[in-house]
Amino acid sequence: MSTPDPRTPSGPPTGTAGPTTPAGPAGEPLLRTRAVDVVRDGRHLLRGIDLAIHPGEHWALLGPNGAGKSTLLALLGAVSHPTRGEVDVLGRRLGRVDVRGLRAHLGHVNPRHPLRSPLTVREVVLTGTTGTIEPDLHRKPAPEELDRAERLIDTLGMTAAAESAWTTLSQGERGRALIARALMPSPRLLLLDEPATGLDLTARELLLDSLDLLRHQHPELASVLVTHHLEELPESTTHALLLRGGETVAAGPVDEVMTTGLVSATFGHPIRITRHEGRWTARAAAPRRSGRTPAV
Repeated sequence: MSTPDPRTPSGPPTGTAGPTTPAGPAGEPLLRTRAVDVVRDGRHLLRGIDLAIHPGEHWALLGPNGAGKSTLLALLGAVSHPTRGEVDVLGRRLGRVDVRGLRAHLGHVNPRHPLRSPLTVREVVLTGTTGTIEPDLHRKPAPEELDRAERLIDTLGMTAAAESAWTTLSQGERGRALIARALMPSPRLLLLDEPATGLDLTARELLLDSLDLLRHQHPELASVLVTHHLEELPESTTHALLLRGGETVAAGPVDEVMTTGLVSATFGHPIRITRHEGRWTARAAAPRRSGRTPAV
């Protein structure tokens, strides 16, 4: 069996200037799904999903395990196709376009990034330009690419670790480096699949602060963040889609969707939702009692 080339792309190479950015009519959403079903082995993973995401919107996809969040994210990232219905990505219909060209304009943050070599943070971020796991040894980064990498590293709070080896980074540091990497080709949409999973409290807060700053500095960027923990949502979240059993419970502006009633319906349990200084918390509305008499 042949050894895989370490420069095998994780997405399509963009080249020095990158491909022409797909664009739909002015005012059209970056992403739109209409009556989307995904069926695998006779089982509906998604059913009747309608969604529209516009520039500057930051969506949360919330739901219990098995709700269909990752399946929907794969559609939005042009990684898979629906069984039925329509998916438009950057004005192009899946099934009628070469998806490799679309993926070059989608920043997909994969927390399971398969890098094994001790590249520095700066080198990892620069691989986002070529869409490769390892640096392309036949291509030298352009000065403007180096400048962009430094700015993104700074925005994500990784300047002090820019020369640190990937193999020595914490999970939180890797997550922030991968977000910077995903932004190197100037995507119009950033897709994040449970980016705070496994992070301790400090690492989670650093990540969320970085996302808030990033969104402030790039007002035209749209993003979709998948999670099943409300505490992992940045303050800058603008919209939410609640999924249960592959179907939409609610979708729209976050203040209308993130309510005690709708979140309780989504997770199938009475949950009390509170928001303080832009951040959400969730607790069981009726704590379970043991029924035992306290010791005196």
